[in-house]
Amino acid sequence: MITLVEAARRLQDFEHGSLTKRISTLESELENADKALCASMFQTFHINLSLLDSALALKQIAGQINVLIHAIGILLALPHILEDQETIQSVSLGAGNTGKSFDLETTHRVAEFKFINWKGGPESIRQNQLFKDFYLLAEHDTSKKRCLYVIGKTHPLKFLQGGRSLSSVMSRNNKLWTVFKNLYGEKFSVVSEYYEYRKSIVHLIDIAGIVPQFQNIEEIDEETLNNE
Repeated sequence: MITLVEAARRLQDFEHGSLTKRISTLESELENADKALCASMFQTFHINLSLLDSALALKQIAGQINVLIHAIGILLALPHILEDQETIQSVSLGAGNTGKSFDLETTHRVAEFKFINWKGGPESIRQNQLFKDFYLLAEHDTSKKRCLYVIGKTHPLKFLQGGRSLSSVMSRNNKLWTVFKNLYGEKFSVVSEYYEYRKSIVHLIDIAGIVPQFQNIEEIDEETLNNE
C-alpha cells in the first residue's frame, strides 16, 4: 500500500512546481501526438497507475484532514475560553452525527465552532450551516450561555442580518425546515427577521480575537464536517 509521503512525492514530481503549467505543457505536447508519442511522453512524465494511486490516496485523506483541523481547533480554543470553575461535560470533535447536540457543552455554556475564513462571496452552503447552528443554539432548552464561535464576524453578520429567504437557507434540510415551520409558521420569512428575534441569546464570537493563532487560519471546507 502506498504511503502518504510517497504519494505526495510522486505528485510533487509530476507537478514540477506548478500543476497548471504542467497541465498546459501536456496539452500542448499532445496536439497531433500518435500512440507511440503518447507512450513516450507518459514514460518521460511518469504518467502511470502509480501516479493515479497517489492522487487517489491523497484525495481519500483530504476529508479526514478537515476533520482533524476542526478537532484541533476546538482543542486549542478550550484553554482560552473556559472560565474558572467551568468544566467540560461533553465535547464532539468528529464529523457528522456523533449523537451529541453541540461541539461543546460545559457547566457554563453550549457552543458550536466554525473554523472558516469567510471570503464574502456566494457561500450558500456555509451560510446554511451557520444558520442551522445559530437556530439550534437559540432554540435549545438551557439557561447556559449559548456561543457560536467563528473566524471573523463581518461576513457571518452580513448574512445573519441579510434578506436571504429562510426557505432557501433550509431547502437542503427538510427536517429542519419542517420543525421551523411547525414552531413559527409564517412569522419569519428571511434570515434577518429570525436573527433579530434571537440575537440577544446567542453570542456570536470571533474566536480569532480570543486565540491569536487563529487570525491566520487557512480556509477549510466544512461542508464535509456537517450532515444536513
